[in-house]
Amino acid sequence: MPDRPFTVLVLCTGNSARSILGEAMFQSLGAGRIAAHSAGSKPKGVPHPGALRLLARKGIDPAPFRSKSWNEFTGPDAPPIDLAITVCGNAAGEACPVFMGAPLKAHWGLPDPADVTGDDAAVDAAFAQTWDWLELRVRSMLDLPFETMDRKDLTAELARIGQMEGAA
Repeated sequence: MPDRPFTVLVLCTGNSARSILGEAMFQSLGAGRIAAHSAGSKPKGVPHPGALRLLARKGIDPAPFRSKSWNEFTGPDAPPIDLAITVCGNAAGEACPVFMGAPLKAHWGLPDPADVTGDDAAVDAAFAQTWDWLELRVRSMLDLPFETMDRKDLTAELARIGQMEGAA
């Protein structure tokens, strides 16, 4: 294993909601073990206001988070990526991006809270639910000795985690 934290790239199409939350959660819960990033195949350009409100409520400074292209993670100056996790909801007919720059891949599909319409309370509830489902997955991964697991076993565990409650 390299002498650096395990690097996770959380991917979705727009990089405005689920992937931003995943990046924040991995950074927060995996501090020291995980270096986290997020990106999208067609970034929206800005994080969803519901994601930023949730991060602030969780005590995470939302200022550093931005919607960015996965191209930032494919060039010669890009950080090495150990695991790319897609979080798009295939059940909703979303086209999930396929990132070729990581040795390990996992799909943790979740419904998009950015699709929820209504007042801030309704949107915030959808983002809170997404956070809870992501937290189940991130904590399950962090419970694993992923740094020393063989690729086949880790891939199987990541697939199992992807099927947890809320899978889309």
